[in-house]
Amino acid sequence: MTKHTATIAAACADLLFTARVRAAAEAAGVRALLLSARTDPVPEIVGARPALVLLDLDARWLDAPALIRELKANPATAATPVLAFASHVHAAAIAAAREAGADRVLARSAFVAQLPTLLQAAAEQGG
Repeated sequence: MTKHTATIAAACADLLFTARVRAAAEAAGVRALLLSARTDPVPEIVGARPALVLLDLDARWLDAPALIRELKANPATAATPVLAFASHVHAAAIAAAREAGADRVLARSAFVAQLPTLLQAAAEQGG
């Protein structure tokens, strides 16, 4: 059984990415809080105190720029790194996430390639 030393919060556009994030988190020993359209993500994120927040800009149910602004304005989550990702063809969504205050914004392909390293870093942070 893997001991979870940190939590990440993730909002994904589809079940494939949700499964990918869940599997990578488990491999890194990180607890994954998977956000959904059914609940307000802010209280969930604040309550979980994640080491990292991952936002899929392709998730149509999520107003990622508004969520980023709210997280960065909240003293409880202002220092929490927010990493957003999207298909490279969604330039407007990428620009909006950067403008809203995302700490990093990656193309989906780069995110997939870096996911294990990102989650390992979160595990080591122990958030």
